[in-house]
Amino acid sequence: MSASTPPIILASSSRYRREVLEKLHLPFSCISPDIDETPLVNESPEQTSLRLSESKARKVAERYPQALIIGCDQVATVDGLQIGKPGNHENAVKQLTILSGKEVVFHSAIALYDSASQHMQSTSVPYHVKFKTLTPLQIETYLQLEQPYDCAGSAKSEGMGIALLDYMRGDDPNALIGLPLIALVNMLQHAGINVLSLPRT
Repeated sequence: MSASTPPIILASSSRYRREVLEKLHLPFSCISPDIDETPLVNESPEQTSLRLSESKARKVAERYPQALIIGCDQVATVDGLQIGKPGNHENAVKQLTILSGKEVVFHSAIALYDSASQHMQSTSVPYHVKFKTLTPLQIETYLQLEQPYDCAGSAKSEGMGIALLDYMRGDDPNALIGLPLIALVNMLQHAGINVLSLPRT
């Protein structure tokens, strides 16, 4: 990147989001924003994801006043209820049992905050995933193989979890992993950065 291009910071400690952003071959650093992610009363999943993505970017901007900061957040819902990361095997079994035969909507929000100009861009990109009707043996076999305990929905679509799904529908498959790249590329363009025109090292 040129000397006039501000540093890019991903406001996340997620290794999955880091791996997605690496697809653009941009130099960037990762900083954990460390904010309260509790949904507000009567807040929709889309509103929650947007608010938190913007809050994460602003939080990191307090330490980096001359940077472009990417904030991300994802809220997964089934039958109108939010589902989070299972954290352990027992919770993952319960989660996949509930999700069996149902469609999950992942509301993946992304924000790009120019801390120098204090200009914020943000959007939420939905992604729909339908789970097959799963047997207890299928659930147990999958969890033993992949142990996706840090993934909302207890499945990694980019891995063996694809075998659990009937369909995946949305504008950007990266949104399912939590970082909608199509939206981000457009935001960077509006911020004056064309990802295909930058010098590569």
